[in-house]
Parts: sequence; C-alpha cells; structure tokens
Amino acid sequence: MAYARLLNADLALDLMQETFLRLWKHGFNGEVILNVRGWLLRVVRNLAEDQAKSSFRKNGTQTSETMERIASGSPSPPESLETAETAARVRAELGQMPASDREILTLRYALEYPVTRIADVLGITQSAVHMRLSRARHRLAERMQSESNADGRDQF
Repeated sequence: MAYARLLNADLALDLMQETFLRLWKHGFNGEVILNVRGWLLRVVRNLAEDQAKSSFRKNGTQTSETMERIASGSPSPPESLETAETAARVRAELGQMPASDREILTLRYALEYPVTRIADVLGITQSAVHMRLSRARHRLAERMQSESNADGRDQF
C-alpha cells in the first residue's frame, strides 16, 4: 500500500515500520484491535497520504553548499568589530576637531539631517552647507590618515 501511494521503496519501508510500531504500541497499552489487517491498511494509507502532503517532500531541502552561500543579513563578528573600532576612531578624532566641523558633521551624519535642514539650523545657504561638509570631511580624513600612519595601521 505504501509503495503504491509513494512509488519509493525506502519511504514505503519506513512507513511500514512506523505502522507496525504503532500496532505494537497499541497492543502494549492493552488496546484491542478487532480487524488487525484493516487497521494496518488504514494506518499505512494515512501515513502515506501525510507523507505525500508534507512540505518537506514537496520542497525538499538544499545542500549544505547551497545553504552556506546564502548571505547573512547581519555583519560577521570581524566586520562588527571593525565597524565599532572605526566608529571609535572617528569619535576620537571628531573630539579634537574645531567646533564648527564637529557641528556640521554631527548634524549630517549622526543626526542624519538633510542639507536643507542643516542650512536652516545654521542660517546658511545649502551650497555653503555642501562646501563646509566637504571641507570638514576632508579634514577628518586627513586626521584619520595621519593617525593611521603614526600608529603603523593601514591607511583609512
């Protein structure tokens, strides 16, 4: 019956073993089955139908090589550490920069203000905001690069 439903000898053998295991458990619990053959056929048919409907049988599974190639949504521990170290270096350098540079970089990158809002807050034009951001970024990059060279680290 199981082979006729699934057309797979290994699965049919598994279902047959499961069916007889269930019969054994029912007998062990003291339950009386009057028509053993009918009971066995009904159980194996139900198991075969359940197996045929299972999502694992329909969809299967992927090989481990395929699963390993799936990119994680979160960064790896080394990437997280590198990001944290870089952020700490940027904060340290920002602390030593002039207040005007710190202010405009904080507004743009820490608070994520758009250029129009920064212009309103500082009372300057949008083109002035772009120019100040460009100069502040350049000075920060120079500071980061000079620190990297002094420490013998890779250049930023």
